Amino acid sequence: MADSILSVGNCGYDNGQLGRLLAGICDHLVQTAHTADEALALAADCRLVLVNRVFDRTGESGVEFVRRVKELHPEVPVMLISNYADAQAAAEAAGAMPGFGKSELGDSALLDRLRAVLCSDDSAKGQDEDE
Repeated sequence: MADSILSVGNCGYDNGQLGRLLAGICDHLVQTAHTADEALALAADCRLVLVNRVFDRTGESGVEFVRRVKELHPEVPVMLISNYADAQAAAEAAGAMPGFGKSELGDSALLDRLRAVLCSDDSAKGQDEDE
């Protein structure tokens, strides 16, 4: 998989928040897509796909997108971004990894989960090179 992360269906503000969060974890290009078709064209080459529950610009369903991307690219890790437990459960049933809500951004447990998906030991940021 390539070293890129795909943010799907998020607004500009949330993409900025995600970009800052992810920049603190590993060196990966964060790409954005606003529609399911646009995102499906990019998803196969991503290390992680982060999907908003409801796409900001189009109103498309994030859970339905999870189903589509996992059918086409079952090996690509996908997480739903939603504070709603029922949406998270539906996304996991469709093949997503456990996702997170925007209220969890910056939470150390979330950072650890993202780091586990995104970083190999030699590419993690914040590691003291003298260790």
